[in-house]
Amino acid sequence: MQTNLSEQAKRLPRAEEAERILRACVHCGFCTATCPTYQLLGDELDGPRGRIYLIKQVLEGQEVTAKTQLHLDRCLSCRNCETTCPSGVDYHNLLDIGRAVVEEYVPRPLGERMLRSGLRAVVPRPKLFKALTRAGQVFRPLLPENLQNKLPRQPHPAKPRPEPRHARRVLMLEGCVQPSLSPNTNAAAARVLDRLGISVIAAPQAGCCGAVDYHLNAQEQGLERARRNIDAWWPAIEAGAEAIVQTASGCGAFVRDYGHMLENDPQYAAKAKRVSELALDLVEVLRKEPLERLGIRGDKRLAFHCPCTLQHAQKLGGAVEDVLKRLGFDLTSVPDSHLCCGSAGTYSLTQPELSRQLRDRKLDALESGKPEVIVTANIGCQTHLDGAGRTPVRHWIELVEEAIN
Repeated sequence: MQTNLSEQAKRLPRAEEAERILRACVHCGFCTATCPTYQLLGDELDGPRGRIYLIKQVLEGQEVTAKTQLHLDRCLSCRNCETTCPSGVDYHNLLDIGRAVVEEYVPRPLGERMLRSGLRAVVPRPKLFKALTRAGQVFRPLLPENLQNKLPRQPHPAKPRPEPRHARRVLMLEGCVQPSLSPNTNAAAARVLDRLGISVIAAPQAGCCGAVDYHLNAQEQGLERARRNIDAWWPAIEAGAEAIVQTASGCGAFVRDYGHMLENDPQYAAKAKRVSELALDLVEVLRKEPLERLGIRGDKRLAFHCPCTLQHAQKLGGAVEDVLKRLGFDLTSVPDSHLCCGSAGTYSLTQPELSRQLRDRKLDALESGKPEVIVTANIGCQTHLDGAGRTPVRHWIELVEEAIN
């Protein structure tokens, strides 16, 4: 695609990157066919190709409007288009660049500003989020339906974690909301890894991965969280930790981007690159291990929802399914498994109507094989799908750990 960036755009820190991505797009339209929002709305500007044109116009100095912002806001950042694109267009990075520029030009209405500020103030702070979640459970009947649906239907309390006792050790990012919404997930992962001779060590100073701030256009704040996590993990990395394990694929996808996002930071570039290399989804660790040692035979019929951050961002589609089949679980077929469930981080709160439509479509597909339980690999998807009050939705590692016992 031919581009002619404005003089102002050429001064942006990521101007060369934006121009390179724009030039890679050949306007073929393959991405449109797999875009969830285009499928719902049928508007070219609500598909990747249309959004790329909008960003191109912005960077070439054309007028930036609230309509431009709306179409960029509606994007789920699911990256399905990247999986489909024959030209390898790095769409999600172009979207981040475009959104940041548009945010400077278009003031948001007060309600949107308050919602986004509130999400950034609450979600990345685990203690505050936990306190509000507990209060929400008490006053659940009084909450708006959209917030009621974000609270766990049947919380599974965390079981005790084993003390580190093996030579092989990994770090684990605890996450922001998962300890409150699904407290047993990381504990179950630690117990399964312990059975396989791998100990999980704590890095309590590590906090939010930074994705919430970054994707709500507070990008520098998101990068500062990334730097703090790198500092928290670095002593354990130097001591020989073999991986930084993620049980939430959304966090994992973002941590894997640390190296790219901080490549121009002279103080953190090398460390960020190393952290990205060590970042592994839980399934990447388990699939290499002798799972027969777990001594289990899964006895449940499951449908697996593969999060976009697992299949499109981390390119691990089919990995969890393979592990579950090795362990004897009966997996149902899921039509259109490449499509987003509508969770997409904070999207279900900033774009509730589109998110609900995508959720209901996804649940229809997941339930078509009559599973006993739906399992997934990301807390956002888990909470979003389970909030519909239909088939129970849990993290897949909890079902594995229960089968051991």
